[in-house]
Amino acid sequence: MLLSCTCLYSALLLLGCDYTSAVRYDPTWESIDSRPLPSWYDEAKLGIFIHWGVFSVPSISFPPYGMVAWFWTYWKGDKLQAFDNYMKANYRPDFTYADFAEQFTAEFYDANEWADIFNSSGAEYIVFTSKHHEGFTNWPSNHSFNWNSMAVGPKRDIVGELANAIKTKTSLHFGLYHSLFEWFHPLYLQDKANNFTTQNFVNTKTLPELYEIVNAYKPEVIWSDGDWEASSDYWKSTDFIAWLYNESPVKDTVVTNDRWGSDATCHHGGFLTCSDRYQPGVLQKRKWENAMTIDSIAWGFRRNAEIKDFLTTHQLITTFVETVSCGGNMLMNVGPTKEGRINPIFEERLRDMGAWLNVNNEAIKGSRPWSHQNDTLTPDIWYTMKDSAVYAVVLDWPMGTTLSLAAPMPQTNTVVTMLGYPGPFQWKARPSSGLDITILPIAANKLPCKWAWVLKFTNLENV
Repeated sequence: MLLSCTCLYSALLLLGCDYTSAVRYDPTWESIDSRPLPSWYDEAKLGIFIHWGVFSVPSISFPPYGMVAWFWTYWKGDKLQAFDNYMKANYRPDFTYADFAEQFTAEFYDANEWADIFNSSGAEYIVFTSKHHEGFTNWPSNHSFNWNSMAVGPKRDIVGELANAIKTKTSLHFGLYHSLFEWFHPLYLQDKANNFTTQNFVNTKTLPELYEIVNAYKPEVIWSDGDWEASSDYWKSTDFIAWLYNESPVKDTVVTNDRWGSDATCHHGGFLTCSDRYQPGVLQKRKWENAMTIDSIAWGFRRNAEIKDFLTTHQLITTFVETVSCGGNMLMNVGPTKEGRINPIFEERLRDMGAWLNVNNEAIKGSRPWSHQNDTLTPDIWYTMKDSAVYAVVLDWPMGTTLSLAAPMPQTNTVVTMLGYPGPFQWKARPSSGLDITILPIAANKLPCKWAWVLKFTNLENV
């Protein structure tokens, strides 16, 4: 008999500990969905996504087809003219996609340097691509003969090096992305031709790989993808997740997403992703994640990207605080080059996020949604809450000397401060509801951060 999800989760939070398995989970969505989400993930708020693979060699896209990682299927599956023309103009006539693997050199790949950059971002976890839809595994898989990072290209265990660096050099949680399907694998194409009544690909490729990466690298996030053409029954998803929650070496701390079959996305799993760049803008009933990209167009590194394609630091923080206010985590993607370098613009954005969180993390990590997500009187104000304090993230510095807010209901002993700035702010109650805050004439070089300032409210009436 399963314990109440709500009761168990509440008890664990009161004890101040993470989730530990107290029950066994059956291979059904009803049972799997009853598992409380390990508390570390909800507290974390920010993760880093890393898309890296053979697709990082061509590293190019042509509008409106921005998915760099989909180069192979754009070229040979969809037979898009722009990609075919590019290949004819730049490569020999008999060049195949597999030939790109030798050029996936990774000679500048330094997992310790990556770990330092990711750690500087203020993120609490990373999700690295172990295998994308092209089928190339970034570890020496026993189930991907001659199409893995040890056999061809880098001749290295890319996943293993990063897992070791993250776990020994940082406090970040290590996670792995894994594609269930592969565009051109003959066993998958055979199962697809059989209307998914056979499961040869799942039994000999997908599941063995998943068990392999969990046992070898012990990731605390399994971020599944490539599920949409078949149901979770075909993928045997509930069988794997039940093992993950009951028997695996990370059973007590691992979290999963929802991309486990056409019937599962946005319905089942540990947290919901629903779609790429998912941003509902309102509070959700279940924990969710906004998987998004610093490059607004693509997930992998693009050699033909323009500066206008990259989100500014202000845009990233805006997306982040809206996500957190509505109960989500943000998974922010970077795409390394084929040589293994994190492009300077990605590094700058990551370090900017870290600088902002260094001042304002009190309002983010471990926070929860408040009764109001944004303010109805003044735009670009998003709220969070922790313990009995309420935080208002002010995305744009107020014009004039007064900031008017409708949501917070003050009492005589209410105190308003700014994170990273000394002393309280003066305020007065508004006639109907809310309060007017006197904005001090603070010099730019005295502000606690460059973007998005956080006001903290204590002793509000409507906590």
